[in-house]
Amino acid sequence: MKNLEFVALDRVEPEALLGLMNQEPLRRHLVDHAYFDSAGIRGWVQEKLAVDALPGCRVRAIRVDGNLAGWCGIQPDDHGFELAIVLSHKAWGRGIAVFRTLMDWASEFGHEEVVFHLLGSRPEYRSLARMAHKVHGSELSGRRFTTYHLAVERPVAT
Repeated sequence: MKNLEFVALDRVEPEALLGLMNQEPLRRHLVDHAYFDSAGIRGWVQEKLAVDALPGCRVRAIRVDGNLAGWCGIQPDDHGFELAIVLSHKAWGRGIAVFRTLMDWASEFGHEEVVFHLLGSRPEYRSLARMAHKVHGSELSGRRFTTYHLAVERPVAT
């Protein structure tokens, strides 16, 4: 898995997203939601395209070696902006590269801070905790999360 590509959600077949978003290993680490059907995934894509159009936000599908592997984005949150990374089990090793890209986007947008909510089913990540200026438990949609508040580095002027 070498080639990582970020593409607009409307450039991905909804049925491919449907298969991805209904994968059991992936669903274990997401907020509880009903399984998607064709209409549901099309509605979800429209919602994410609306988020993508907001200032300071970007939502993209992730392809690895040309294959759909997940989605990611910077989206509104009660704290300002949050990072979202959703990867198929086969692509879990690509999460750090996706995270770095999201942090670059946050810098590009001029965000000073972003939050990253990881479901309580995931371990606390020491590397994220070292990067964060604040880490705490939170509850979203009835699920427990570890929330990391991350300062965004400013781009270096050239």
